[in-house]
Amino acid sequence: MDLERRCSEIEVRLDDSGAGPAISGYAAVFNTRSEDLGGFVEEVKPGAFRKSLRRGDDVRALVEHQGGLLTLARRSSGTLRLREDSKGLKTDFTAPDTSAGRDLVELIRRGDLSQMSFGFKVVSDEWRTENKVEVRTLLEVDLVDVSIVSFPAYPETSVAVRALQGRNRARDLRLRALRLRMEAVRLKYAR
Repeated sequence: MDLERRCSEIEVRLDDSGAGPAISGYAAVFNTRSEDLGGFVEEVKPGAFRKSLRRGDDVRALVEHQGGLLTLARRSSGTLRLREDSKGLKTDFTAPDTSAGRDLVELIRRGDLSQMSFGFKVVSDEWRTENKVEVRTLLEVDLVDVSIVSFPAYPETSVAVRALQGRNRARDLRLRALRLRMEAVRLKYAR
């Protein structure tokens, strides 16, 4: 199973009334279509994260899908709380009192960061064609991370877009072109 990541424009809230700045948002919203991912669009069905959450998979909250010093919280340590509700995958954690945590809080306060993303491995999906558009529906995934990101596109192109086995060559070529464009954007902003 290949690791995939999805980003979308999702509200991130900051609450300073508790023990520390609490960050919450939706890393995924159900029954909402993604942007064109290079020849197809995608949606997440309610229950897609259920088994992963019940198992207690050790999901991490990250910045820009980067671990190490940019790890903000973790399920195994009890600092990351995740649940499915009627809207989507709800994410809550208290920002750590680290330089990355304090920087993140300031960037959210300023409105510079307002999107979330999720990293996953597909367990079950369905494909269909609607009005000449390929639609992929994620039915069950193994959740790997939730991340606060700068761009509501798909910045981690080396893992975000994968080859579609069994799909046509033209679509595969569009995916390769999308990967190259997204990598160019990522490199431009990594400087």
